[in-house]
Amino acid sequence: MASDDVFALLLTLQLAFATTLMLLAAGFPLAWWLARTQTPIKPVIEAVVALPLVLPPTVIGFYILILLNPESPVGRIWVTVTGESLSFSFWGLVIASFFYSLPFMIQPLQTGFERDARKPMQLAYSYGVRPLKAFFTVAIPVAWRSVLTACVLTFAHTIGEFGVVLMVGGNIPGETRVVSIAIYEHVEATSYGQANMLSLILLGLSFTILFLVFLLNRRRGQYVGA
Repeated sequence: MASDDVFALLLTLQLAFATTLMLLAAGFPLAWWLARTQTPIKPVIEAVVALPLVLPPTVIGFYILILLNPESPVGRIWVTVTGESLSFSFWGLVIASFFYSLPFMIQPLQTGFERDARKPMQLAYSYGVRPLKAFFTVAIPVAWRSVLTACVLTFAHTIGEFGVVLMVGGNIPGETRVVSIAIYEHVEATSYGQANMLSLILLGLSFTILFLVFLLNRRRGQYVGA
């Protein structure tokens, strides 16, 4: 495997880990709020979260690129602080992936909190447990399968991104060239052997992650039912 392809693979994994961690940190409070709130604007927030599921990646990538360019308020602040542009950079890819993978983190978490954590939380409140303590000691443990599912879906979805990362990061070897773009580039150059190798690596990685998740969930279900 060429060194550029190895770097593209490592960069993709780094991007997926960074995106998953950022979305997990931001997703917990948002999903918890959506699971509990009765505000009339809840459907609006849910629709905004789900937009990446229906919008073309190029549309999302275009607006994120506009948001991050050095002439925008966000881009200008970043340039002032770091001296570098967010556009066509790794952190630009992270921000783009954050928005593009948002529903893959929020929706499973929200479902888990609504389905699994509601009654245990009510019981905890009845015993006088404070809301914040109950969230960490009750809600998260009982909804752990939803947390795991959300993380896996986010990670896998980020690995497979193409349109968004191409729009925001371009194809800069050693900086923003991820595996999906590398595969496309090899296919365009009729280097099918290299494209096949990278594709098999992603296929094996994705299958292994999903298999382990289903296996853990199945064993958990058997243990609970025993």
